[in-house]
Amino acid sequence: VFPSLAQAQASVANEVYQELGQPSIFLFCPTEYCSSLCSPSPSKSCYLLTLGQELLPGIGVIWTGPKVVSQELSATLLEEVESVLRRQPVIWDNLYANDYDCRRVFLGPYTGRAPGLMPRLRGLLLNPNCELQANFIPIHTLGSWFQSELRSCAHPDHAGTWMESAAALGDSQGMQEGSYSPQEALELALLDWVAEINRQALEPGR
Repeated sequence: VFPSLAQAQASVANEVYQELGQPSIFLFCPTEYCSSLCSPSPSKSCYLLTLGQELLPGIGVIWTGPKVVSQELSATLLEEVESVLRRQPVIWDNLYANDYDCRRVFLGPYTGRAPGLMPRLRGLLLNPNCELQANFIPIHTLGSWFQSELRSCAHPDHAGTWMESAAALGDSQGMQEGSYSPQEALELALLDWVAEINRQALEPGR
């Protein structure tokens, strides 16, 4: 029926999106969802070029970065992806994901993400450790990074939407001055984590 996989996927996604009344959040995960899966590159991928042309503009497209688990994200890469998809990507960040190797747990600060990325993103999702309580530091330091991005955001029209999300983070440290420091973010997260552990220890029956 369809001349390509991309056109088939775009057609189905568009139909579902319209049937649901074009919701404000509707995410599509492409088959090529990171640079290493694109042939020969994101900007020259016939698959991604077709999706960019065919998907309705209200549909968000998920992207994980250079690899499935990306140690770094840069503005240059996001610009390339935005150009081919004709929309800002939604980053599905697998930095802390350990479902592929459950012998490992990632407890370091949110890092490897260049400053000034926020204006290039439609959103950011964090794929955490499988162990629930191990995610205090990842989520807390993500909040610190996020607040730093809000302060340095050069595009106020983007900041409004992101600010609404920032309120939901509930960071007890508030909006700290200065650029994001992974080490400082880690220290703040550890202080809050110890306080949370002590609070839980005092609860009846714990």
